[in-house]
Amino acid sequence: MSPLSKTLPLITLLTCLLAAPGPAADLEWVKISADGKGFSLAESGKPFIPWGFNYDHEGDGKLLEDYWDEQWPTVESAFEEMKELGANFVRIHLQFGRFMESPTDPRQDSLDQLARLVKLAERTGLYLDLTGLGCYHKQDVPPWYDELSEEDRWSAQAVFWEAVAKTCANSPAIFCYDLMNEPVVPGGDKKRDDWLGPGFGDKHFVQFIGLERRGRDRSDVARDWIRNLVQAIRKHDQRHLITVGLVPWSLDRPGMTSGFVPERIADDLDFIAMHIYPEKAKVDEAIETVKGFAAVGKPVVIEETFVLKCGADELEEFIDRSRPWASGWIGFYWGKTPEEIRPAKTIPEAMTLSWLELFQRKTERILRTSDE
Repeated sequence: MSPLSKTLPLITLLTCLLAAPGPAADLEWVKISADGKGFSLAESGKPFIPWGFNYDHEGDGKLLEDYWDEQWPTVESAFEEMKELGANFVRIHLQFGRFMESPTDPRQDSLDQLARLVKLAERTGLYLDLTGLGCYHKQDVPPWYDELSEEDRWSAQAVFWEAVAKTCANSPAIFCYDLMNEPVVPGGDKKRDDWLGPGFGDKHFVQFIGLERRGRDRSDVARDWIRNLVQAIRKHDQRHLITVGLVPWSLDRPGMTSGFVPERIADDLDFIAMHIYPEKAKVDEAIETVKGFAAVGKPVVIEETFVLKCGADELEEFIDRSRPWASGWIGFYWGKTPEEIRPAKTIPEAMTLSWLELFQRKTERILRTSDE
């Protein structure tokens, strides 16, 4: 046997060790803090401030489930990059049609891939906000789902959440279950013919939980829907936090509203998740909106924010000034680091770069506060 042949087993062993996943990060479970104003780690008692990204798609617009089977290394790289940027938190968006074969039958292959994602989060040291029931790409929504009655649709949604909760119940990497992104109760007397709100580009982020009001109080409908899904989750998971992602016009104010009035639904949620994109020269107005959500007396996480309607300087001002009322801030990451974007060649690239540079600049201060 040649010297090289004797060495091959050792080389093979080292290769396997280097290629194997690293050890899981030592994640503690997260809970509501003792004062009810924020979050803390269950074992050490240290404050926890959610600081991270929505990872809803890659730069080509494909949603996570479009590529997480064939391009798993892309997902792994994104998690590692978000961690390196300073994140402790990632919001994932799960599409209903990718997880449900029928109103009563979840897709086991998708649940298995979700379990794989949870293990990746544990290994990377990132907490997950699992936002479910997505119908972002209208063409991927099963026809049978749109044909269900309101009652049957709610039942199918409960099956979805039961399956997800059963899959994820034992992982400390789950920060929360977000029941749906930007749900709305119909407000008029006329019956709708579409469950989805207007598109933003090729995606539909707003979704109706019914097609008609039928004389019901809108907030009662919202509360009943929430309770139905919370009950489904609690069949399998008594520990993880539950919320729902609210549009800023959910507050009970004159004008357009969602029906999900915070003070009417807060008792059934562990914390309030709100979405807000401050507008240029209107930071004061954005702060007043945050204060309105915080008035219900539960922790508030700004689950979506970005330099969509203002510059990085004003977004930074908004983050700083919202700190007395908010307990976390989540922006966006679409698969490219600042180094990969520079020099920005398009307006979207310039906006993304300015946000990521702001995120890096704020990370030390945010996480230092979390460690104090």
